[in-house]
Amino acid sequence: MNSSTVICVLLVLINLSFVKGEQTLEASFVFGDSIVDAGNNNFIQSLSKANLPPNGIDFMANGGKPTGRFTNGRTNADIVGEELGLKDYALPFLDPNCKGKAILKGVNYASGAAGIMNQTGRLFVNRISMDIQIDYFNITRKQLDGLLGPSNAKELLMKKSMFSITIGANDFLNNYLLPVLSIGERISETPNTFIDGLIKNLRGQLTRLYKLDARKIVVASVGPIGCIPYQKQINRVNEDECVDLPNKLAKQYNGRLKDLLKELTDNLPGATFVHANIYDLVMDIMTNYTKYGFQTASVACCGNGGQYQGIIPCGPQSSMCKDRSKYVFWDPYHPSEATNLIIAKKLVDGDTNYVSPINLRQLKDL
Repeated sequence: MNSSTVICVLLVLINLSFVKGEQTLEASFVFGDSIVDAGNNNFIQSLSKANLPPNGIDFMANGGKPTGRFTNGRTNADIVGEELGLKDYALPFLDPNCKGKAILKGVNYASGAAGIMNQTGRLFVNRISMDIQIDYFNITRKQLDGLLGPSNAKELLMKKSMFSITIGANDFLNNYLLPVLSIGERISETPNTFIDGLIKNLRGQLTRLYKLDARKIVVASVGPIGCIPYQKQINRVNEDECVDLPNKLAKQYNGRLKDLLKELTDNLPGATFVHANIYDLVMDIMTNYTKYGFQTASVACCGNGGQYQGIIPCGPQSSMCKDRSKYVFWDPYHPSEATNLIIAKKLVDGDTNYVSPINLRQLKDL
């Protein structure tokens, strides 16, 4: 083989490598609860809302005004999209502007207080459960066929879109673990039975998304819900402690979730289900918060009630910390933008400790 032939072969290989690594992400479809709600609950009669200041104070895309996001700035779904090249945030499905060509960039279906189970969050009156969120995606799916034609719509969804699901925490906090047992499920079900039901429902929901042409799907585990300021406050634990039962239930569910995602990847041709290990990631941030640049992992930046500011949600009458970047938690329940930034970057480019079997940049490039 002469030198010119070698050069040609190398150029072809380099070009093939370049093309393989240049898969573009054109749309993000976001499902879940208040961790990733971008404003859907603004448009329903619900007690779970974040449409009052100082929520959104650092969301510069809206001039520091509330958007319905349950944090001071961007959610981790917003940041993941940015990191993977999306120039626009997915609009909430219920936003009147979420129509026509706007849906080609993706849609956010997430809803504060939502759960895998339809009854979860009913104390908050209205919320959009995971089942209803998929019903809404089915509407979007038909709209995409109308905009692009069936073949191009499939191409967009299967190859150029990412689907993210952040759900499950409310099924424990606002269902199974409710203090009023008659409203929750604990009165009649063991933890194993309840978690069996969650996994069964989620299997059906994820399979339904697959049948609607979702192929690149990331599902978040439930975080260490026993460590949020609200749980620490109502259970009166020390600053360096978390509430044991919620965390125990979350870990039990998360083990089953990881097995489910492997099962679905093995059995649904062409699909890749990625497990986002939010539990261990957030626990690492909380345990080593000073290493990450925070001054507290226990006290909410915005809230009221006790040593952890953990009782009253963030609103105009709340006290607010001076430096929001120094707090792991924005309010009694939700992470700050600074925490969301760490989470998002670990999911996009991290190793298998926190995202498996591949990270989200690798998922994009499939």
